[in-house]
Amino acid sequence: MEGILPLYKPKGMTSHDCVFKLRKLLKIKKIGHTGTLDPNVDGVLPICIGRATKVAEFMTSTEKAYEGEVTIGTATTTEDASGEIIASKKVNKAFTRREILTVLDSLTGIIEQTPPMYSAVKVNGKRLYEYARKGIEVKRPTRKVHIYSLQLLDDQELFNEDEFSFKFRVNCSKGTYVRTLAVMIGERLGYPAHMSLLTRIKAATFELKDCLTFDQVEQSIETGNFVHQLFPLEKGISHLPKYKISDKVAEKVRNGAILPTPTQFEHQDEPIVVETNNGLAIAIYIKHPRKTGCIKPLKVLRNDI
Repeated sequence: MEGILPLYKPKGMTSHDCVFKLRKLLKIKKIGHTGTLDPNVDGVLPICIGRATKVAEFMTSTEKAYEGEVTIGTATTTEDASGEIIASKKVNKAFTRREILTVLDSLTGIIEQTPPMYSAVKVNGKRLYEYARKGIEVKRPTRKVHIYSLQLLDDQELFNEDEFSFKFRVNCSKGTYVRTLAVMIGERLGYPAHMSLLTRIKAATFELKDCLTFDQVEQSIETGNFVHQLFPLEKGISHLPKYKISDKVAEKVRNGAILPTPTQFEHQDEPIVVETNNGLAIAIYIKHPRKTGCIKPLKVLRNDI
């Protein structure tokens, strides 16, 4: 069995919990997820099964999209609704829609973020949440992330409650902490804030409409239809450039041959999917680090065609 399962991860489960449960359900060990999704966040979690685990790393680095809610007026230890309140300030002014939109616009593009203490980022060999659970504050590295778009989903014209919330949609790069983004929105409005709700609506090339819940997975296993619910591994790398080759060259590729750089990819820095004429991906190639004008295999995906 092989392929990609776009799973609808429920709240309350870690990404590892999901993999563990699927291994038991499918009785297969070779299963992996494509990037951690916080336990309190639900939504799209692509799961790679069998040979498809070879493309997981190329899916992790892709753009993600979320729909969430930020609450202005209170901050928490975890920057989301699961944490304890550490700051509270009554909102003593009314904010117009234009003011909210101006703040969202100011956070679009390349921004710097400091990961929250309750996160999996490693500092001195330990994950930040390990320090946080012991009450230890450590210096956290800042990182640059790309916010491609940040939209206000509510249609209110005036926000004038003592504490108020609004919904948003964000398209962002790998490594973005949407919890921290919610806190940054509050800071620019002059108030403590936290992320009160969050759903991932897109990861790699998969969207909510593609997903199966655990109940649906179990039903399809019982009916023997599960394998037909999987997407081919090619779907997971469809965002990468493609290079079609003949059957004669395919044999060399399967054996890990170095190839001349195709003219159209002479200025290409990202990985290239080398595929057959009927669209089956055989390998992923990159520029050769020492041989100018050549590409070398980074990963052979199929050696049986």
